Amino acid sequence: MDQRPNIVLHVDDVFKSFGGLHALSDIDLQVEEGKTHAIIGPNGAGKSTLLNVIIGRIPPSRGAVVFDGTILTGKKPHEINQLGVVRVFQTPEIFPDLSVLQNVMTPAFAKRDGAFRVALARPLERETGIRDEALHMLEDVGLVDRREVHAGALSRGDKRRLELAMCLIQKPRLLLLDEPTAGMSRHDTNTTIELLKKIKSRGMTKVIIEHDMHVVFSLADKISVLAGGRIIAEGLPSEVRGDPRVQEAYLGGEHA
Repeated sequence: MDQRPNIVLHVDDVFKSFGGLHALSDIDLQVEEGKTHAIIGPNGAGKSTLLNVIIGRIPPSRGAVVFDGTILTGKKPHEINQLGVVRVFQTPEIFPDLSVLQNVMTPAFAKRDGAFRVALARPLERETGIRDEALHMLEDVGLVDRREVHAGALSRGDKRRLELAMCLIQKPRLLLLDEPTAGMSRHDTNTTIELLKKIKSRGMTKVIIEHDMHVVFSLADKISVLAGGRIIAEGLPSEVRGDPRVQEAYLGGEHA
């Protein structure tokens, strides 16, 4: 019986240059369905560029991105989103003047209607089906008691949890997280780790970029290490932790 893993995302021989700068060179990345795949590396390694190529914000100079058999290269970001690829950005992208509940309801409309419709005249709360689903998402991330608060008044950690709820209500098949714990306190970081573990237990596929090695080793099933726009190492967390090339390029002796 064939027990080969199902590769849901394949970054196939991607090269990206900006003028004379080679931001990505010969990137071949395979992400298994239901797994958490971490991408780590020093500043300037090309991590965010790679995510932008995947979601269609930046076209590759060469190569292709394939998601579950569909070529993403050449598609617009909103078309890729409609296929089930959702990104959590480094800085939380929320609607500060809307309530926490309205923030979570809005992307649900976007998924249903194909575009964001943030008209304050629209009676969002009358959409009881989406409202109930949004409340369930807020309960999942621990913000249901703050549902009527303006999102702009939340702490950074709560804004991050709100953005996760906004992503999860879109029912992503692939969740891309760019530095999900950046700027958080250790308490908020640990809360986010537990939340992402809960998501992982549901079988959702995730790609995570993260500098905090505590977060990476708490969540990752597999790690790819970027340096100078190339993958220099890849494997299980235990394998990557002990790789001398990784220690030299990124982790440092205290992580060996």
